Amino acid sequence: MQINKEIFRAYDIRGNSLKDLTEEVAYKIGFGFAEMTIMKDNDKICVGLDGRLSSPNLCKALELGLTNAGAEIINIGVVPTPVLYFADKHFTPAGSIMVTGSHNPRDDNGFKILQKGKPFFGDQIQELLTKILDNYSNTTPASPYVISAKAGIHNIQSKYLKRILDGININPKLKVAWDCGNGATGDIVEELKKHLSNKNIIIHSKIDGNFPSHHPDPTNPANLQELIKVVKEQNCDLGIAFDGDGDRIGIISSSGKILFGDQILCIFAEDILKENPNATIIVDVKVSQFIVAKIKSYGGHPIIWRTGHPFIKSKMLETKALLAGEMSGHIFFADKYFGFDDAIYAALRFLDLLSRSSKTLDEIIEDVPKSYSTPEIKIFVPSELKLQIIKEIKAKSLEEKIEFNDIDGVRVNTAHGWWLLRSSNTESIIVARAESDSKNGLEEIITIINKYLEKYGLLINY
Repeated sequence: MQINKEIFRAYDIRGNSLKDLTEEVAYKIGFGFAEMTIMKDNDKICVGLDGRLSSPNLCKALELGLTNAGAEIINIGVVPTPVLYFADKHFTPAGSIMVTGSHNPRDDNGFKILQKGKPFFGDQIQELLTKILDNYSNTTPASPYVISAKAGIHNIQSKYLKRILDGININPKLKVAWDCGNGATGDIVEELKKHLSNKNIIIHSKIDGNFPSHHPDPTNPANLQELIKVVKEQNCDLGIAFDGDGDRIGIISSSGKILFGDQILCIFAEDILKENPNATIIVDVKVSQFIVAKIKSYGGHPIIWRTGHPFIKSKMLETKALLAGEMSGHIFFADKYFGFDDAIYAALRFLDLLSRSSKTLDEIIEDVPKSYSTPEIKIFVPSELKLQIIKEIKAKSLEEKIEFNDIDGVRVNTAHGWWLLRSSNTESIIVARAESDSKNGLEEIITIINKYLEKYGLLINY
């Protein structure tokens, strides 16, 4: 069979489950990964899956490939991605794989992978692709895909809940609305509610891969409108939303204000730096320059780094950073936690922070830097063109003697703001972001971006 190489991306494997990431491909990925990973003294691979419609069959095919290559499966069932990360810490298997499409469109799916406790990405994913193409691209197991008898089902959720609640103290008077978006966080949040006050309201907790309420992506304001309505109508102190696999968080204030991921990071940074002065904090390339400056004013040492959970985690380990965050709502804690992105734990930390504060969330937001900025603007382009476009924009910037940060795309500081163009690692899009200290300044920066994009018939409007 023909394998679409485009689904083997920078930090995970992701593609359309109807045509590219099929059960046959999942089997080969499982077989190849097991051959690369298992050892004589550790043949265990931990596997979890989200609630997408294609996830059960992809998981079965993946596990058959793993077991046929000699692995013993630790199956933890339908869970959010952070629970898979926790299980990897708990069981210490040779590797772990999460079957999830995260925030991607409904028919997409993918694999987030760990090997020996660390992210499996970049050259490792390309090595896996090469192994599949060179050795068994034409081999197909007998259908149907059936989980091997070697698979063991393990319930890790109670241990996970105990860990994330450890050290958390939440004011029982806080009234919170939670939106699970019919994603994989539903069961966990319902169980979590038993440990919290009766003032918690949960919507869309039933796991349903059709996503009947709205798409589970809290970075899109359209997906937060129902939560905003609930927060206002029920007089909640705040609202919390998750993406489909529970590694991205969105937060709403009592007045309905949406906090972007970098604003959430800024609030956490101030809190952590009180106990850990001069701590290193990793921010992704999309984070506000004004928030980077604010973190410095708190006494922190911010480092701008590549977008993507494996890049952030690796940089945290290298620099011993205590906190990291992305514009997209991934928050990583290493001060009192494991250093992986866990939106459920981040939610509890945020509630703990609010419980210790004399201010309301709206009052806390007043201290976060104000600017005129765009959200993440997604420009849809074919996968084969997005990298070429960014490469040519870099070359043009060099030709014009413009200083820029190319750690991940092109990020340019201007006299009154900054702008970014980067290729997404998970979708066929180019991401644009711009920020200025004035409305006119933002319009000028958007005009600059469009001058680069018009050559390709692309424009951004905001």
